[in-house]
This record gives sequence, C-alpha cells and structure tokens, in this order.
Amino acid sequence: MKKVLIVVDMQNDFINGALGTAEAEAILPAVVDKILAYRALGDAGRILATKDTHFDNYPETQEGRKLPTVHCIRKTVGWEFNPAVEQALGGEAEVYEKLTFGSEHLAEDLKKSYQGCQDEVEIELIGVCTDICVVSNALLIKAVLPEAEISVDASCCAGVTPESHEAALRTMEMCQITVKR
Repeated sequence: MKKVLIVVDMQNDFINGALGTAEAEAILPAVVDKILAYRALGDAGRILATKDTHFDNYPETQEGRKLPTVHCIRKTVGWEFNPAVEQALGGEAEVYEKLTFGSEHLAEDLKKSYQGCQDEVEIELIGVCTDICVVSNALLIKAVLPEAEISVDASCCAGVTPESHEAALRTMEMCQITVKR
C-alpha cells in the first residue's frame, strides 16, 4: 500500500505571521512528527506539500478584497515553510505553489499517478486552514480519485476558528473523507 501525505500551507504567515493562530502553533509538533513518520516509510511513502502563493497585486485580487490581510507573498519570510516543518521535510517533498485555495495541479498529478490503482493508495492531508485550503484540496482529490482512501488527521489541522475547523471536518466526513480524531 502506497501512503501519500499532503502537507497543506504550513507557512509562517499561517502559523505565527499575518494570519497566524494559537491553534496553528499548537499543531506544529504533531505535524512535524507526522512528516517524520512518513519519511521513515522510505519508498512506501510520498510527501507532497502546498504553498499558498500570492504576489504584490494581492489587494487587487478577489481574495485580497474579501480577505484584506496581505499574506504569503512569494519569496517573503511569511511565504516560507515554518522552519520546523522545513527541517522535517528535509528537501524531500514535492512542493506545489497554489494561487488559490485548492491546487488543481496537485489533484491532476495524483490522478495521473493513482487513477488505475486507487485501491492501492492512502492519501492523508494535514495542515492549515482546515476550513479553507485543507477542505478544498481534500474535495478536489476526492473528485479525481473517488475510490482512493482519503483521510484528514484532525490533530494535525487548524482552522480559522475552532468552530469552522469542526464544521470543515464534518463536511469532509459527509463527502466520505475519513477524519482521524
């Protein structure tokens, strides 16, 4: 069984930067442990990571108008992975820069890799924000690989608020994505 870990947006701006939360900081040790556990799987494991990526024109975008907090501007400290996450990844993750909440490119790459063997892969998502980017990516992946086992580890995710985190977990459960609690 191939195991795939997707680390969603564990960037400085979402942990202790512009959009950081105490909940995001609290999950950091569990996220690092999870990454290291997947690295220990060797060839049986695969690690992918997303980076929320914006540019100087962020305030003029639809997202920027609706969420007027500038964050994750490409090549800034806030855009970089948290140092503990970066160290845990060890340069071994395939990184997807995404310009919006979900990465179509990530979902399509997973589809190409596993469409013919969906019953032989387990895909697990962790990261932030549960209620925006984690749920968006989980649903995109479920749409392209409906027979793959897809899960989210709630202890390695944080939402904008605890309430919206729980609502996103319930949404994913309703869409047959396993939520590990």
